[in-house]
Amino acid sequence: MGRSSKLYNSDLAPTPKNKKNWGWFEIFNVWANDVQSLFGYTLAASLFLASGLNGWAVFLALILAGFFIMWLVNLSGKPSVKHGIPYPVFARVSMGVFGANFPAMARGLVAMFWYGAQTYAASTAVALLITGITGNEGEVMLLGMTGVMWVSFIFVSAFQVYLFWQGIDLIRKFLNFAGPAVYAVMILLMIVIWFKAGGGLLSEVGNVFSGGTRTGGFEGLGSFGAFLAVFSIMVGYFAAVVINFGDFARFVKNENEMKKGNLWGLVGNVILFSFITLMITGGTIAIFGEYVASPTDMVAKVDNLFLTIIAAFAFFAATVGINMVANFIPPAYDLANLMPKKINFRMGGLITAGCGFVIGGMWVAVITQMGLFPFVNTLGAILAPVFGIMIVDYYIIKKEKINVDALFDASPKGKYYYNDGFNHKGMLAWVLSGYIAVGTVWPNILIFGLDDFFANLGGGGGYAWIIGASLGAVIHLAISKK
Repeated sequence: MGRSSKLYNSDLAPTPKNKKNWGWFEIFNVWANDVQSLFGYTLAASLFLASGLNGWAVFLALILAGFFIMWLVNLSGKPSVKHGIPYPVFARVSMGVFGANFPAMARGLVAMFWYGAQTYAASTAVALLITGITGNEGEVMLLGMTGVMWVSFIFVSAFQVYLFWQGIDLIRKFLNFAGPAVYAVMILLMIVIWFKAGGGLLSEVGNVFSGGTRTGGFEGLGSFGAFLAVFSIMVGYFAAVVINFGDFARFVKNENEMKKGNLWGLVGNVILFSFITLMITGGTIAIFGEYVASPTDMVAKVDNLFLTIIAAFAFFAATVGINMVANFIPPAYDLANLMPKKINFRMGGLITAGCGFVIGGMWVAVITQMGLFPFVNTLGAILAPVFGIMIVDYYIIKKEKINVDALFDASPKGKYYYNDGFNHKGMLAWVLSGYIAVGTVWPNILIFGLDDFFANLGGGGGYAWIIGASLGAVIHLAISKK
């Protein structure tokens, strides 16, 4: 095996069989933590209220999105289960041994943005706890955040660095604890909200189910268009994990364990979490007369110290959990893939934490001004074509046959060296399809009439992920089949 120092280190090497100790429960908790975050709750609740659809229709769209995502991750996870390789190494098959750095770093940068966002979200849970115990909310000091928020934000950032520094086994144990714990608290919160709302809860849920005015980019859409937009936005939210699911699948014992974990962990969690979200959303409207987007704000309004303490710990665990799953492990591998000789898993994690700290610190004052749905859709649009390219390349062009040794071979004769280490066809397919996918969110960047088409389509770019992945697959197949 020609292991080039430019392509190989122990973190990128295929996982040996004796270290493939993950079963369906570990994958279940990967998804439990991914679904249950504070950001995930806010997104789901916003979809119920902004789409203008009957609530049952939104619920159905979320469930169908869960099944669709399960199918996607089964496709992206299979090669890593079989060969034990992480996402950036698998990307070398379709992009070239050096070309894979571009989609790997795109995934890494997206993860850094999410890492900062989720770190901020987790810090709101700690701030809730501090305020609940001391009664001190603090005053705004810097970048729209109070002193209490800054203390909380710094604490969460430091805790996450400690957690990943201990290694993948402690992260796995933390995820196994956080997943079930969060459900217990969310169900408790739903019961408390239901009790406080009394008979008003069911009527408010009925109002949510009856549909209403479309907002947040859903304006101008018909019922079917709004349904598709809800479906695609939810897919786009999971886009980051979909593309790099191999980073976790490489530790799974076999494909059946992976599929079982994806079914119960992804679809099951989406169904249960969406139902809880709907009931809590209806309850807050019944109690407070308005929609309360943030769960931490909701708990603060309930004004129960016991619930505040329990909820703060659960929200903190849930959001740190998703950060470890979706936003820390991937860029750690992606950065190691960029310079294997100088950057290992831990160093990649420190770089991620540093960038995430800056992004999280600017979250309130700068990034949230962009809007929730465009933020989710833009990040999904950047990554979507890479998924389509990798999947069509592996399953159709390569017919599920790859040479693992050649993935670490930087010689010109290497199978995946292509043109100076780059597969120009794969890169071209990504650029073309990515340009159009991002343009569905921001139509003003498009030309040849596509700007007017997507501007009139509506949906706020909600279709970005599906369009990007489909175009990436079709274009790559068309120019690479021969």
